[in-house]
Amino acid sequence: MATTSDIRKGLCIKLSNDIYKVVEFLHVKPGKGPAFVRTKLKSVTTGKVVDNTFSAGHKIEDIRVETNKYQFLYNDGDDYNFMNVDDYNQIIVNKNSIDNPELMKEGEIVSISINTEDGLPLSVDMPASVILEVIHTEPGVKGNTATNATKPATVETGAKINVPLFINEGDKIKVDTDKGNYQERIK
Repeated sequence: MATTSDIRKGLCIKLSNDIYKVVEFLHVKPGKGPAFVRTKLKSVTTGKVVDNTFSAGHKIEDIRVETNKYQFLYNDGDDYNFMNVDDYNQIIVNKNSIDNPELMKEGEIVSISINTEDGLPLSVDMPASVILEVIHTEPGVKGNTATNATKPATVETGAKINVPLFINEGDKIKVDTDKGNYQERIK
């Protein structure tokens, strides 16, 4: 058993007969009344995100997880196939357990959290950013840069990302995997 002081991003807990992963949390100490923890939880079975508030010192049931490095091999519809980089065992993870799966290219190394009780994968954590090649975008219009203007671009994984006007086809860009935003151009 854990308490609200143990809540952190990525913690898996059992709540109302389902397993949730903490996506965001905030410890709040108001001027009046007791402290509490505001959380945003994502169900690992359905992918549904819920908001929940725990009072300070509330007991929560955490799940024992084991995290290993896996390499993304390929996807087959909603099933994504990964290989453990240590022992070469392969596992299949449903699309719902992955945040921004459209940003993942073949060969990408990710961290997968596995429930130690039943051996089922709970979540897939991608690196903070990925480098992807732009395969299609319209050319930027000269003189249209008075503000931070952007245009849509399709990257090698098929995802559509808004990029600055100076990005051309064939450029490699760094993309934030948390929000799916353009960060910078890679030379």
